Amino acid sequence: MNQTDPYFIDFPARIRAIQAEMAAERIDVYLGSRLRTLSWTLDAFCPWRSYVVIPAEGLPTAFTFVIDAARVADESWLDEDHVMGFAPMGGQDQIAQISDFILDLLKGKPGRVGIESGMSNYLPEGNLTHYEYEAFQAALAGCQLVNAYDIVDRLSLIKDEGTVNRFREASRIVDIGHLAVYEAIQNGGYKGMTETEVAGLAAYAMRKAGSEWEWSYTGGNEIASGYRTGLAGGACTPATRRKLQPGEPLMVDIHAMYRLGLGDHSHNYLLASATDRQLWHADCFTKVVARCLETYKAGVSPSSLADEMMEFCEELGCAEYMVPGFEHGIGMMGDEWRIGRNDGPFPFWTNPDHVYLPGEMLICAIQYACPEENIGFRYENPILILQDGCEWMSKFPLQVDVV
Repeated sequence: MNQTDPYFIDFPARIRAIQAEMAAERIDVYLGSRLRTLSWTLDAFCPWRSYVVIPAEGLPTAFTFVIDAARVADESWLDEDHVMGFAPMGGQDQIAQISDFILDLLKGKPGRVGIESGMSNYLPEGNLTHYEYEAFQAALAGCQLVNAYDIVDRLSLIKDEGTVNRFREASRIVDIGHLAVYEAIQNGGYKGMTETEVAGLAAYAMRKAGSEWEWSYTGGNEIASGYRTGLAGGACTPATRRKLQPGEPLMVDIHAMYRLGLGDHSHNYLLASATDRQLWHADCFTKVVARCLETYKAGVSPSSLADEMMEFCEELGCAEYMVPGFEHGIGMMGDEWRIGRNDGPFPFWTNPDHVYLPGEMLICAIQYACPEENIGFRYENPILILQDGCEWMSKFPLQVDVV
């Protein structure tokens, strides 16, 4: 590992930090299954069901579907002896392989095995399933399975410089995608285009610039036009074959990835002539985003920020069009949907009173929707919390462009 690389992350140090927490909690072996844990410990893209086993001392071992094990070993900082492939054959399935491996680590003695259990509104979260829990419990007879997901959540809260630089690079690539879309649709260039074509323009430009993936969980590059921009909630808008029409809004929410760092940014347009009412909506939205970005800093909480922002929206007269939440988590591969730790009133959801610390990262996420007028806007941008403000990862201009 080249420590002069601006994207360098000291993964052995991360493992030692986990092992120190394991010792404090009397955990003999840690069995990680969440995407967040895999990304944070392995530095490899793991699309299949995968696991990482961390002993009390020494290197971890990853387990993934056998067809992908060689690639994971090639990408990861671990050598091929520490990446194992499982298969649907007798004694080679993941339960049998991992259980035997853990029992060998324990040298036949009963021990405490840390697992990751919980729930999520995010499909690929990766918590241990009920079936897996029961199967491991039976295979590891005499061992105690204890929920230990908070170890990684605590340790991964503050981002190191290599991680932040990966997000910066991914966001730089996203800005190239946005520029490609802007140049293609201006001066009537959008006429005849479909949402999927816009998504393709952005994807091609970002791939040329070095993007390695497009974060498929919410539909890849999300493009919405016309009434689809104003869908209530508006969380996911995968591109459709709908054609762009003059007089309508267009929302472009695109994603790039560099070494698991996620670029996620939305830009908004009004196509051709815009009405005074559309321009009013656009002005309100832009002011809300600007105020929100000015408000983020250490010491702020999601609830205090939401209260301040909704009061500002009331002053502007647009509060009824706002989704009253202004952020979500990010993480490598977008794997930290929840912000902070699981210490709030609703288990496995963001604690609204979580106090931001310098070095945390999140997505400033603002959804503005007026379904009855077929108009809406979205803003997303990864930000780094600083002592007296925040750093925006995407530098694309904050405005609603009329093209």
